Order: sequence, then C-alpha cells, then structure tokens
Amino acid sequence: MGGASSRDQEAETSYHLENATAESSNSSFFTDEELTKLKSDYESGGVEKVKTVVQQKITELDNTELNVAVTGGSGAGKSSFINAMRGLQFNDEGAAEVGNIETTMEPTGYKHPNLPNVCFWDLPGIGSLEMPLNKYLKEMKFNKYDFVVIISACRFTENDSKLAKEIKRLVKNFYFVRSKIDNDLDSNRKGGKQFNEEEELKKIRNDCVSKLQRTGIPSPRVFLISNFDLNLYDFSLLNKALEDDPTNIMKNMYILALPNLNSEIVEKKRKELRKRIWMLAILSGVIGVVPVPGVSLGCDIRIVIGEIVRFQQCLGLNDSSLQSLAKRAGKSVEDLKAVVTTPLVGGEITPDVINRLAWGAAAETVPTIELAVWLIPVIGPIFVAASSFLMTYKLLSGALDDLTESAQKVVMAAFGTEK
Repeated sequence: MGGASSRDQEAETSYHLENATAESSNSSFFTDEELTKLKSDYESGGVEKVKTVVQQKITELDNTELNVAVTGGSGAGKSSFINAMRGLQFNDEGAAEVGNIETTMEPTGYKHPNLPNVCFWDLPGIGSLEMPLNKYLKEMKFNKYDFVVIISACRFTENDSKLAKEIKRLVKNFYFVRSKIDNDLDSNRKGGKQFNEEEELKKIRNDCVSKLQRTGIPSPRVFLISNFDLNLYDFSLLNKALEDDPTNIMKNMYILALPNLNSEIVEKKRKELRKRIWMLAILSGVIGVVPVPGVSLGCDIRIVIGEIVRFQQCLGLNDSSLQSLAKRAGKSVEDLKAVVTTPLVGGEITPDVINRLAWGAAAETVPTIELAVWLIPVIGPIFVAASSFLMTYKLLSGALDDLTESAQKVVMAAFGTEK
C-alpha cells in the first residue's frame, strides 16, 4: 500500500513537471535540448538532480537586462513616449523631462518603476548635436541596445533616414514611430476639413514610408501613435512587432514592462508569469520546507511570498502602479481598488494571509499526502519534497489567477472597456 502511494505521488509530481515543461516549450526560457535534459535528469535522479539547472535559469532570468534606445529630433515626443511606456505622466516622480526644446544632451536611462532590469534610454536627436553622423554613432554606442525606436513628430528627416541606415549595421531591430498623430487629426477637424480618419491615417503612413524608401530603406515599418492615448492607432501593432523580435527572455521582460492598457496585455502578462511557476516549485521541493502556519502541508513560504509580490508588481496591482493608472485614466485610486477581489492586494503578503486564502487547489492536495506520511513515516522525506513541489505549484497558480482577475477588473474600471 505504501509503495503504491509513493509511486502515485512520484507519478503525480512527474505529471506536473512534464505538463509544465510541455506548456513552457511553446515559448520556453529553455532550449529544446535543455528541456530534454531536465526530463532525463528528473527521471534518473528526481527533483534534486535538476535543482542546479533550474536555479541557474532563474538567476539568468532575474539578471537579464533589456535596454531600449529612443531617438529623434527635438520636440518629437521621445520623453513622452518613454514615460508612456513606463506607465508614467510627465509630472510623476521619476518621469523623463518633457519639453519642446532638446532637454537631453547625453544618453539618459530611465528604469521601469517595477522592473529595474528594463531601461529606456532617451538619446539626443542627431539634429541637436553639432557633430557628424559617424561621431554621433560612436558617442551614442548603439550596439549596446537591444532595439532602437526612431521617433518623428511631423516627418522623417534626412538625418533620421541616415541614422536608420547606419543603425541597421549595428543593431538588428529598429522601428520608426510617428508620434502626435492625435494633433494631426485634431488640426484637420478644427480646420473644418471633411475627412475619413482611417483614410487619413493611411495617407500619413504611406507618406512616411515613401520618404524613407527614397532614402534607401527598402521596407520600413512606420507606426502611428499618440503618447497620450496608447489604446489608439498603431500602438498595439508596435508592441506586437517589439514582442516578436527579441529573444524569449527579453520578450518576457518587454511584455511584463508594458503598462496595463487593456485586458489583452493583462492576459499576456499572465502567460509570461506562469512560465516561472514550475521552476520555482522544483526549487521549493529541494531547498527546504518552511511550513505554512495552520496547514500541515509544507512549501518554501519565502519562494511563494516573493513570487506573489512579483505578480503584484508586474500586473500593476502595487500601490504606485495603481496611483499612476488612476492619474492616466482620470479616476481615483479608491475607484480602482474597489474592484479588487483578492486579499493579495492592499497589504503585506504574510504566511497568515496565504493561510487565510484556503485555496481549494491547495486543500485537495493535503489528504493524500498526509495519509501517506502518517502511514509510512519512514519515507516521509520523499513526500515532503513531492508535496512541496505540488503545494508551491498550486499556490502560485491560484495566486496568479486571482491577481490576474483583479487586474482585468482594474483595467475595466480605469478605461471602461476591455480593449
């Protein structure tokens, strides 16, 4: 009976590990070879044998940096774009300085408020510096950035085009952004001009593309945006392009750094955050168990609490993110907090908070494991490791689902629509 219970438990652990790795393989932090080796190591030595590889991968994830350069002429909207990408307004603490004259005379980095390894760099526009193009390229050190965004407010100048051609030699990924589109459309409206908005946008886009092509850039992609309403125009298309180009780890970081503008972004964040859960569950099973008070089933509570705090930050549910979103949406913080339905928001995450949640997913794991340990105390340590994996996996999955649901409701309360 004991042997059967042990095999059943090991089988359940293996089942969760295989499901997690299969789920991750669609857009995994691991290569296919690494995933195959993980499975082989687990089959030959259990969770202990894969601990080192998993810990190395988590360390890599935590230490990887994403650097985005933003350049363009004076008054093009570089600083406003950087602030918008970080979920900030010009008068928020830590916001990039905004002005119609060139306020940036050297590369200035602005870290994401919740993800310090993500940094947006405000570069001087080439037209604002009295230096030849070659010197400018050397001074700006474009090869240190993961991708470059070139912003223009009216039209792409000859300097922009020359810069783009040179950047292409140094950096694989660069994008053209035409900002202040809302101003262009408003000018047409105020002038009493009758026009179709979609046709006007198409005309502006085509004009930008043709000018860039004439300077020798064969297939430029131009994105039309407003820095003050990122749900309009081409911002979602720009995000899709930026998401598709970086490596899997950088794609994960970029998505998590996006401001919560709609439910689609929140759902993308959920998928990215879920990729780490099975790795953390493995570590919880081998690092050592710190019991949850009131629950006889153990897990590494430090791992659980640390990751839930990370979920909060990435999903925009910490206090500073809620305050920034409220300002952008013209709502009160209280209005946004009123729709939050999980106790994981609004206070410190402690073992007692986790205990009070009484998630069904965690509770249904307890009886089988407790029964096995009670009947066969000699093999208790085997079940401790297995139960810690399952408990951590289910606790974090439940927490992520709860927080995502609240983040979706907050977006609805802020903008009044899912999209």
